[in-house]
Amino acid sequence: MDYGICNLSIVPLRIEPSDKSEMVSQLLFGEHFKVLEIHKKWSKISIAFDNYEGWVDTNQYLKLSEQNFFEIEKSNMVLAGELIDFVTDENESFFTITIGASLPFYNDKALKLGLINYHYEGQVFTGKQPKEILIEMAIKFLNAPYFWGGKTPFGIDCSGFTQMVYKLCGYKLLRDAGQQATQGEVLSFIEESEPGDLAFFDNEEGVIVHVGIIMKDNYIIHAHGKIRIDRIDHSGIFNVDTQRHTHKLRVIKKII
Repeated sequence: MDYGICNLSIVPLRIEPSDKSEMVSQLLFGEHFKVLEIHKKWSKISIAFDNYEGWVDTNQYLKLSEQNFFEIEKSNMVLAGELIDFVTDENESFFTITIGASLPFYNDKALKLGLINYHYEGQVFTGKQPKEILIEMAIKFLNAPYFWGGKTPFGIDCSGFTQMVYKLCGYKLLRDAGQQATQGEVLSFIEESEPGDLAFFDNEEGVIVHVGIIMKDNYIIHAHGKIRIDRIDHSGIFNVDTQRHTHKLRVIKKII
């Protein structure tokens, strides 16, 4: 088994080994993974955080030893807390990173990817945060444009948004909305929900295709064109701009 870590800002994760293939997610700086298969210049990987699989360009990551991979697995997860910032390496080269980037072996502003040392001055998040912090974290992404497969303030999809918000607060969600809907405890009514709980929405075929984070007073924050705040009722999401329902409610889940 081979292993790797992302040493660039944002790397596309594709469904097939081609630059023309659909992007299904992204690797952020510092995220580590297993390499499942090599095909020409492409590597099929499984991200350690959520076991999500896809193809990345082999030129866009750093190889890790097995020992280093498992040392990262055992270490505390530390994440960059600034919307946009940078790290510098030993040669004073700087690399832009976004909120949620991983900082392996972070200690006193120093971190390490493989054999390379980096320096980071910004705010960090580590450990589990109280549930009420989820909404504060979600607001950081407000107005970020919708982008299929995205995980950053520069472009993010609905499940990437919920996954990143929970990750920044120290909790693991799976990558896609349908996968996230398998986690947590089912709530029967909106009235039972608390800010930070997840609401899932399905299409006409009954397939879960959307997720958002419930706020207080029957509001929801979610990705629809951009990260926005709308009303939620027993029917689903009521768009405050168009004054119509846009998503049909399927289930509410309490994750924490």
